Amino acid sequence: MDKQAQIHALDEAAWRERDLTTVWHPCTQMKEHPGTLPLVPVRRGRGAWLEGVDGKRYLDAVSSWWTNLFGHGEARIADAIGRQAHELEHVIYAGFSHAPGLALAESLLERAPPGLARVFYADNGSAAIEVALKMSFHSHLNRGDGQRTRFIALGNGYHGETIGALSMGDIPLYRRVY
Repeated sequence: MDKQAQIHALDEAAWRERDLTTVWHPCTQMKEHPGTLPLVPVRRGRGAWLEGVDGKRYLDAVSSWWTNLFGHGEARIADAIGRQAHELEHVIYAGFSHAPGLALAESLLERAPPGLARVFYADNGSAAIEVALKMSFHSHLNRGDGQRTRFIALGNGYHGETIGALSMGDIPLYRRVY
C-alpha cells in the first residue's frame, strides 16, 4: 500500500494527529500545533463540495483560497491537464516559451484594455502581488523618479503570504510585523 493509500485508510483523529505533527499550516502559529488547530481532513472534492474523511460534505466557499474557480474534479479541466502533462508539464519561462503559454497570453491581450502589451505569469497570488510591487517600483526608478517608494491598498485587504504582500494587507496580525 502506498503512503497516500495508508493516509486515506486512517480515521479522522489519526489523520489529524499525523498531519499536525508534520505540517505547518498557513496562517497558523506553531504554538497551535499539534493540539488546538481545528483541522478537517479532506478525502476528495466534487464541484463546490469537499468530502471529509468522516463522510461529511463541506461547501468550499472560498474555492480553496480563490484558486479553484471551476470546482473540484471538473472533468474537462482534469482531461486538459492530463493531455498537457503528457506533452509538456512545465518549463521555466526564463529563456523558454511554449504554445499554451503564448496562446493564453495572446487571448488575454485581446481582451485587455488598450495600452497593455505584455503578460507576466506568476504561479500564485502572493507572487503576482510581489511582482506587481516590484514592477511598479522599478518602473518609477527607470523613469528617474526614485521618490515614489510608497504603495496604497484598500482597507481590510489580504494580498498573500510574501513579505511584500503581507505589508500591503490590512490584517493587524500580519501588518504589525511586516
